[in-house]
Amino acid sequence: MATYKDLIGTAVRNNAGNLSDGQQDQIFYDSTNVDFKYQFAATTAAWRTGNSLNTGRGYMSGCGTQTAALAFAGEAPPRSALTESYNGTAFTEVGDLNHAKEGAAPAGTSTAALIAAGDPAGKAETWNGSSWTEIADINITRFYGAGAGTQTAAIAFGGYYPAGSPTHRGNTEYWNGSSWTEVADMNTARTENGGAGIFTSALAFGGSTAPGTEQATTEDWNGSAWTEVADLNTARQSASDSGPGGTNTACLAIGGTGGTNPTITGKTELWNGSSWAEQNDLSTARYGASGSGAGSTTALAAGGRTPPIQSVGEEWNASTPVGAWSTGTSMNTARNDVVGAGANAEAALSFGGSAPGGVTGATESWNGTSWTEVNDLNNVRNGFAGNGIQTSALAYGSDNPSRTAKTESWNGSSWTEVADLTVAKRAQGGLGADNTSGLCFGGESGPTNNLAETELWNGSSWTEVNDLNTARLDATGTGITTAGIAVAGRKVDPDSNRTEVEQWNGSSWTEVGDVNTARYDAFGSRFTYDDSFIAGGFDGTDTRPANTELWNGVSWVEVADLNTARGAGASSGTQTAGIISGGNAPGNSSAVEEWSGSSNTIKVLTD
Repeated sequence: MATYKDLIGTAVRNNAGNLSDGQQDQIFYDSTNVDFKYQFAATTAAWRTGNSLNTGRGYMSGCGTQTAALAFAGEAPPRSALTESYNGTAFTEVGDLNHAKEGAAPAGTSTAALIAAGDPAGKAETWNGSSWTEIADINITRFYGAGAGTQTAAIAFGGYYPAGSPTHRGNTEYWNGSSWTEVADMNTARTENGGAGIFTSALAFGGSTAPGTEQATTEDWNGSAWTEVADLNTARQSASDSGPGGTNTACLAIGGTGGTNPTITGKTELWNGSSWAEQNDLSTARYGASGSGAGSTTALAAGGRTPPIQSVGEEWNASTPVGAWSTGTSMNTARNDVVGAGANAEAALSFGGSAPGGVTGATESWNGTSWTEVNDLNNVRNGFAGNGIQTSALAYGSDNPSRTAKTESWNGSSWTEVADLTVAKRAQGGLGADNTSGLCFGGESGPTNNLAETELWNGSSWTEVNDLNTARLDATGTGITTAGIAVAGRKVDPDSNRTEVEQWNGSSWTEVGDVNTARYDAFGSRFTYDDSFIAGGFDGTDTRPANTELWNGVSWVEVADLNTARGAGASSGTQTAGIISGGNAPGNSSAVEEWSGSSNTIKVLTD
């Protein structure tokens, strides 16, 4: 008999206890607990905010995959003929439908799509990748039904027609590429139902049989007849699906609404071919969004209503890595409004802030195990910004005792005063690689509460460059001076917490995907803008959000919470390995938490 080594090429490792966190996808023998084990990365299914539609709409249609999708028609209001194509990064407006409509039944892909019925009329059209062409009308005029299949072999089922009898429809029609044929009706006539699959194997779920009578009923189509199968866990109408070209054994029911006083939901359920299971919710609860994905592993939901019209897109990933925060060694001095620098979780710097004895210039250096007090800033300060690494950093601006333009440079052992900012300010954001390059943005300066000004440091002086699109203070910065982001923040007079994220390309700012939770004074990673994290902060009330969000250069996804909710602290590192220290929890904190971008699942192997 072949041994494990014969088959795999290596022997099973012997280890006293579990393997370290960084060792994944390995079988080993735990000699302490006398077990064979398999250690692998933990993942979860989650939604991530993506880029928005150019034009928000409700009651939309969609098809394609998460990275090649089509979102079309809908209600803006009025009814829309707009079509937008998604390439995995951004939506682009392409050729309009010949007839504006909402609540239509879609089928096909992003380059070969079909749209049938819809309000008004029963017009059908096909998409060839650049334009729409009218085809034969559907037999039964209706809208707010669902579709499944391809451009040349599809079914349309369910819907509503106020002038008909009955008004709620169970009709199913088959499209063979040239004409529509009526086939077997659904068992439950309904409108605003969801659908997925192909013309010989489809799924219909949810919907409404009358106003205020939302359904959980699910039916399976075998090519000739419908059969009732397991219900949704949450009855709803106007739910989106994960693509009409997918499969009836693996799809999603996304969002929706229900009740006489409609409740909008973000609930997501996964169908595995026999039953529905609740998953993580949409970040923005909504109904009538376009759905794409062709399965349950990845999906896209865009637009919809909350009830205001929405344009935001969200991306679904069934295998998002699960990161975790762990408690680290505390700083020597508890404080908030402290600033951090550092390229990774093993080498960081925390400096300045408000301590129990008042505003401080204290600086502490982290070696991955402990904090060491080093030389203080020359000027005590809080409400300021900084950037850099453990051996090369900048500190600029301040709130107390007065707003200042003073800048200091750290060389790894001491701080030196260098050229001032062009404007004295406080509560600004900052980013940059070291003490020779930095970007200072936003903040507050005397009578100007919400600054949009951006200043660039070249190693010897500050120069004003292009402004932020959204003036604000207390934003978080990550990245370097040629590729960075300004995240969230707040406005004052009137007060409002922000979700906006802007990307800096070295010369100007561009708005990109918003964070899920509006906040200011949040912790953030420092260096690589396209794999950043943001955590904690303040939301303008006594509540401090503890949630962490990860950024992939396009969108944000919520992951594990901080152990201690707080804001206004120092942070360093990357999305893979980061560290935060201090902050207001409330009160001055010395607590430290370390972030690992992945965690492990250990399975004991049995006979």
